[in-house]
Amino acid sequence: MNTKERLQQALKAALRAKDERRKATLRTALAEIKNAEVERGRALTEDEVIAVLRKQIKMRRETLEAAERAGREDRAQEAREAIAILEAFLPQPLSSEELEALAQQVIEEVGAQSPRDMGKVMRELMPRLQGRASGSEASQVVRRLLQSR
Repeated sequence: MNTKERLQQALKAALRAKDERRKATLRTALAEIKNAEVERGRALTEDEVIAVLRKQIKMRRETLEAAERAGREDRAQEAREAIAILEAFLPQPLSSEELEALAQQVIEEVGAQSPRDMGKVMRELMPRLQGRASGSEASQVVRRLLQSR
């Protein structure tokens, strides 16, 4: 079951449970996915759906920060709950050990010898991460591994 289908199933469950916060958060996320599909004129890929969810989480984090600065604990709590709901649908992040092992594997596959080969390594590595680690995290690991060669 892909992420969009999981979101739809979770929305149905929230409707049955009368969970207003979860229902509102999931409806907003599904509406943003639908808007992106209409904009592109096609169904979104799994990676694109994840990107929409990440964007929603980023917006909620900004709301959280603003609410905390304004002393609005009620709004801050709503944002925290929404973030937790959306994060449950993201792929589990790679541990630092898993990221390092994957980076080492790609370095060996492309035959990288020095930091000059970083571009080759990153081109191969990023699609394999599938949103489970940020580009900056991957870049730091690859740079460290290549410098130690």
